Amino acid sequence: MERTDTPMLPDDGVTAALTAGGVTVLADTGGGRLPALTYWGPAVPGLDADLAAALITSSQPVHGTNDVEPRPRVALLPEQRTGWAGRPGLSGSFDGTGWSAAFTVTAVTLDGVPVGGFVTAGAATLEVHASDETGRLAVRVTLELRESGLLRVRAQLRNLAPGTYTLDSLTPALPIPPGAVELLDFTGRHNQERVPQRSTLFTGAHVRENRKGRTGADSAYLLHAGTAGFDFASGDVWAVHTAWSGNHLHYAERVHTGEQLLGGGELLLPGEIRLGTGETYETPWLYGAYGKGLDEVARRFHRHLRAREKPVSAGRPITLNVWEAVYFDHDTERLIDLAERAAAIGVERYVLDDGWFGSRRDDFSGLGDWVVSADVWPAGLHPLVDRVRALGMQFGLWFEPEMVNPDSDLARAHPDWIMAARAEWPVESRHQQVLNLAIPAAYEHIRTQMLAILDEYDIGYIKWDHNRDLVEAGDQTHGGRPAVHAQTLAFYRLLDELRAAHPGLEIESCSSGGARVDLGVLERTDRVWVSDNIDPHDRQRMLRWTTQLVAPEFLGSHIASGRSHTTGRRHDLGYRAATAIFGHLGIEWDLAEASAGELEELGAWLAFYREQRGLLLGGDVVRMDGYDDRILVHGVLAPDRSRALFAMVTTDSILPDPAARLRLRGLEPERRYRVRPVTVGKELSGLAPPPWWGEDRSGQVLTGSILEQAGVACPRLFPDQVVLYRADAV
Repeated sequence: MERTDTPMLPDDGVTAALTAGGVTVLADTGGGRLPALTYWGPAVPGLDADLAAALITSSQPVHGTNDVEPRPRVALLPEQRTGWAGRPGLSGSFDGTGWSAAFTVTAVTLDGVPVGGFVTAGAATLEVHASDETGRLAVRVTLELRESGLLRVRAQLRNLAPGTYTLDSLTPALPIPPGAVELLDFTGRHNQERVPQRSTLFTGAHVRENRKGRTGADSAYLLHAGTAGFDFASGDVWAVHTAWSGNHLHYAERVHTGEQLLGGGELLLPGEIRLGTGETYETPWLYGAYGKGLDEVARRFHRHLRAREKPVSAGRPITLNVWEAVYFDHDTERLIDLAERAAAIGVERYVLDDGWFGSRRDDFSGLGDWVVSADVWPAGLHPLVDRVRALGMQFGLWFEPEMVNPDSDLARAHPDWIMAARAEWPVESRHQQVLNLAIPAAYEHIRTQMLAILDEYDIGYIKWDHNRDLVEAGDQTHGGRPAVHAQTLAFYRLLDELRAAHPGLEIESCSSGGARVDLGVLERTDRVWVSDNIDPHDRQRMLRWTTQLVAPEFLGSHIASGRSHTTGRRHDLGYRAATAIFGHLGIEWDLAEASAGELEELGAWLAFYREQRGLLLGGDVVRMDGYDDRILVHGVLAPDRSRALFAMVTTDSILPDPAARLRLRGLEPERRYRVRPVTVGKELSGLAPPPWWGEDRSGQVLTGSILEQAGVACPRLFPDQVVLYRADAV
């Protein structure tokens, strides 16, 4: 960190220029005001105090007719008192007073060291402390630039006064330049998560609110704004993500004077946060990413996840989940037979899904009673766990700790533990209600039962499900007050305490598929379930877009049975497997129904995955533009660009046939690579290979530049087929 006290910038204050990962952020507190970002974008070389002062001065706009003077300065928490007519960063009051606070900065630190004047640093954390003019409120704004070039910001509000401050919202926002005119975010539903949608950024607000008590299959996920026509490889793109697993929002806003913002935070229900004297509320992190094209934006998030304190190994075990093989039919001999078949072909982790506890013979009863069923498992789970471990596999187990069936011992004993806003319970969904983990006794009950299972059995993995939205999620013990915020924090605490007690435990976030996928849950879990739909035709696009935020090694990606349980479509094993390998590989298939030939082919795919998983789960993701919507081209590059693995996918009949040339982006332009097709298991039916493949499939040697700019001829393919290509430096 370098500090320069002179020259002082206009109106004094602190100005910080942070540069890391090819990104520069310029923040200033001129005039003692809350921090504002004057610049956020590509790295600016040589940014010193004089240039920073000039940049700040030259960025100040003139005012238009009938505008306030001076034009509002938009801080990371936009303030109404400046004349800002857009969404305020802080909304709340002391029973109707103090609703428009005027904050003045009292202290600024950089990586914990008090600073003044102009400071420069690489990856660093800037904290700005301020209080309002009445001395009743204090705020701390934290801005952090990560080594990946990822920016994140959060705010903390403290009530210093007697009485109660009712907080309606505390929502940070990041400025984006006028050239960002197009928006991209996501929607979806159960079994069809992460559906992209584009729109134009007009004057006004594009607001995506999620009130489901969990992230949601239809969540905005990431909200991007970019220059016209931005795609995977090109265009200036800014994006935000709210790292919170409860109610939340994302928004893009342009006001009539042209200022534009991307913001997000927790969505608070009425009266949910009431701060007494000395009490605080802190927002979740709002992450911001800038990049040239969507791939660079995604790569910043991937590098952030890969740098987390508890990293996920690219060598993580191949998984078999038995849900679609047996559902609730838990027969010990059958389950052991599945374990033996799985181990024989190279599976490394075995997961027992729903149905092992209480009265849980179907989905109508038993949730909340986390005790091994003596009726189904008279000797406990030991016979199955011991056999799985003897076969050299890890053992995993399914839980849904936040849910309860009305037909359960728990609900009958403690009906007041169920979340409700009134005397009667909310409408049911999937025969479930929600257990209020914010009630200490309810929390301790679930924690004790889960720890008892984890203490008794050798369990290395939990599949943690959450199968319904939170409707009227109130706390009955406090008159039905909203409790989604408290529930989310209790969920995080339960994850933390279980992992502290069992440090080697891995946890997957499943939520009726992919309805709880966010950076908040990924601070505490090791895997997310992309969707309950593992039909490879649909999974191709779900994997393609889920990787916009989440790195491949965190994505549960399973080889389905021949006929999809969710769509009824049938697909060749090659298509199912070549789709699934671009994530953390697993199997969701009754192996007892597989033929000897299918088991042999499946074993070949698992062997190929083990050979390549360092690349598949540790490389840089590339998604190609310029193809018909029925053709998807994507791949992963080794960080040193020594090799790559790409897939070309046809999801329907195409025109022209064969398709446009295959192009591979991201390899070193002047380096030579041998490119060749990869065949695992059976040859594709109906395949008409191009001449360059060669009779021995040895392929061709070309430079990275040629492969990106000119490409190579494609084969003819049937719909729903994948051809894999590898590129190795020579």
